[in-house]
Amino acid sequence: CCGGLRNLLQGLSFSAKYYSKLNPPQTVCLFSKIAPKKCHILGCSKSTCTHTTAPPGSILPCRFFSCKEGTKVLSKKKQNTSMVTSELLHKNLLKSEQKNWNNISPRYKTMTKRIKEKLEELHNMYTLNSRSPRIRFGENVYFEENGCIFLAKADDGEGNAKILFSIEDLGFSDAFIQRIRISPDQRYMAISLKSENSEEATCIIMKLGNLPVVEKVIPSVFSFEWAANDVLYYAAQKNLKCQNVFMTTFTYQKHTKLVYTEQDARFFVDLYCTKDRRFLTINSNSKTTSEVWLVDCRHPFESPALVQARTTGLMYHVEHRKDQLYILTTYGEPAEYKAILTDNCIHRINLDAYCRPYRNSKLMKAPVASSGKENWQLVYALERKTKLVDFEMFSDDCIMFLKNAGHLYLNVISFVSHSVQSIKLPTWACEFELESHPEHTTSTCYFQLSSPVHPPKRFAYSFKENNLIEQAVQEVPIITNCHTTRLLAKSKDETLVPITVFHNKNSKELHRRPLLVHVYGAYGIDLNMSFKEEKLMLIEEGWILAYCHVRGGGEQGLSWHRDGCQYNKLKGLHDLRACITLLHQEGFSQPKHTALAAASAGGVLAGALCNTDPALLRAMVLQAPFVDVLNTMMKTHLPLTIEEQEEWGNPLEDEKCMKYIKSYCPYQNIKPQCYPSVFITAYENDERVPLTGILQYVQKLRKAALDHASRTSKKGNWIPNIILDVQANGSHCDSSWEHSLNE
Repeated sequence: CCGGLRNLLQGLSFSAKYYSKLNPPQTVCLFSKIAPKKCHILGCSKSTCTHTTAPPGSILPCRFFSCKEGTKVLSKKKQNTSMVTSELLHKNLLKSEQKNWNNISPRYKTMTKRIKEKLEELHNMYTLNSRSPRIRFGENVYFEENGCIFLAKADDGEGNAKILFSIEDLGFSDAFIQRIRISPDQRYMAISLKSENSEEATCIIMKLGNLPVVEKVIPSVFSFEWAANDVLYYAAQKNLKCQNVFMTTFTYQKHTKLVYTEQDARFFVDLYCTKDRRFLTINSNSKTTSEVWLVDCRHPFESPALVQARTTGLMYHVEHRKDQLYILTTYGEPAEYKAILTDNCIHRINLDAYCRPYRNSKLMKAPVASSGKENWQLVYALERKTKLVDFEMFSDDCIMFLKNAGHLYLNVISFVSHSVQSIKLPTWACEFELESHPEHTTSTCYFQLSSPVHPPKRFAYSFKENNLIEQAVQEVPIITNCHTTRLLAKSKDETLVPITVFHNKNSKELHRRPLLVHVYGAYGIDLNMSFKEEKLMLIEEGWILAYCHVRGGGEQGLSWHRDGCQYNKLKGLHDLRACITLLHQEGFSQPKHTALAAASAGGVLAGALCNTDPALLRAMVLQAPFVDVLNTMMKTHLPLTIEEQEEWGNPLEDEKCMKYIKSYCPYQNIKPQCYPSVFITAYENDERVPLTGILQYVQKLRKAALDHASRTSKKGNWIPNIILDVQANGSHCDSSWEHSLNE
């Protein structure tokens, strides 16, 4: 599945995995007094480069910040002294926490040994039948297993597959393959390799043949696509930003040229190739706004063409079919019906009363030659509170993966019969993964479904048969006594917040069972509900798992995200409080057996609840948490601060915003009281969440808990364990199974 589409869908109304500290949308431009900058397109026509400028639209840059009137600017000498003092404090805090961890961790040795053995057993059980995605080109099938790239014949079976090369052969034994792209004529293969200690990947271009050889190595690459047999476009990444696109060729006059640069720090650039390989798209997205440029793959050296100039709040993604651009977008007036466009005739389908009109959820189309939004025509509009999770275009059909009220659906739009077929997927399914389909003329779409406690199952949808088929694989014993419950909690403003609950059917007295609550609530991203061995282990041992889909996340579309970002962040906190309260009222555990888990930006709501309602919890587990929002958003030298202003606001320019962030920021609101126990995992080289903020948070939290204990002599008073494990290896993003197991 393309990164560009995924990233766009994070913020589309049907909402939506990638760029930011943690990720996408919202709609206020805070910088209308700053003059707009232009995006530069470098037109590459054979050997010459010409500059043209893209219309800046109404998106305004926010790179520079002025000091408030009366603010004193430190001299360089004082600044240097301050930096040295800060670094010394950081080292002392880190040393102190490492010593504390070394003293505490041995007491858990027996428990961790038992858990590790159990997780390894589950992992081996459920990975035996899993397989990596297959990429089919004509008669050839390419796939990766254990760091090796294989080639097999489609009709010959994979038993006779041959190894083309391994990443160990390339000298990258500590890396894993992140992305594979094969040139149209199959002469070249581009792969990206990434180590778990770095955010940046290395792109290696292999020339295939009887003896594959390394053609080129490109460091610090985020995305790449083949525009032609020997022409590769790639987006370079630096300091978590991706703003330059290059073109490189491999035959005749080998050369590399810069073809696009994005000058607005809020925008992140990535590349995508349309399913029919007619166009390569350069996608520049902020958390609220998109702009797409087309590279005609028949003429890859010509300058990119603009689809629609960026307009504040307008997000869109482009596919192509038969000289028409199909556009997923937030554009247009509120849709009052589902619609299929047949020439000039729209067939209306009445909606249920529940599915009232809702904007920002449309598939539209326009001619390639006149692609501006004034020419966009409605093809299909989604129902209210329906989220488009993913989208795939085929020659005669379009397939949409949708989520509504926690359930997954498949909508198949036929461009031939002008009809829509909607299929409800199994009720246990919470996540899906679309497999790669390089040939847009294929008659079958393959994908996998999973949940936190259900290992991935492979399914296929046949366009010819119009039905869903569960793929026959060697059966693996799956826990059959796991019950799934969906609840709605009424928040402070009476908004209904979905909760997904898993527990063992055989568990009795659920109010006595331990409960693990999960929360995220930021960037329009859904809670991660893919299969994890540790979740299944907890179910088997009698735990209850609850996933709170609070505002700020993307579970119910763009409005759900907007209702939980910037000046609405406290709504997410109210939602979380309501969810946990309802769980206890419904008999799922009780406060003294309840733990709260969050990662990254989820640490904001978890840490805030820990300050406002510590009595609801016994423990809190955080992974690389964002707990010092105010100080982080005041530091514009950090790579993501400006990009993040669309999510959190700009406290440097807006005093009201500063006060609002301060009202919920976990670090700012620590006070002497009885806190739950807290376990935090952090990474020494985390580029997204600064370690210093976590160190200071832990120190302040521990001091507050000790102060409270020293002031009270209440019977049964206890001092919580507040533990920080700082890992030298690993990074903010997903890690290997081995690293995950150790954690």
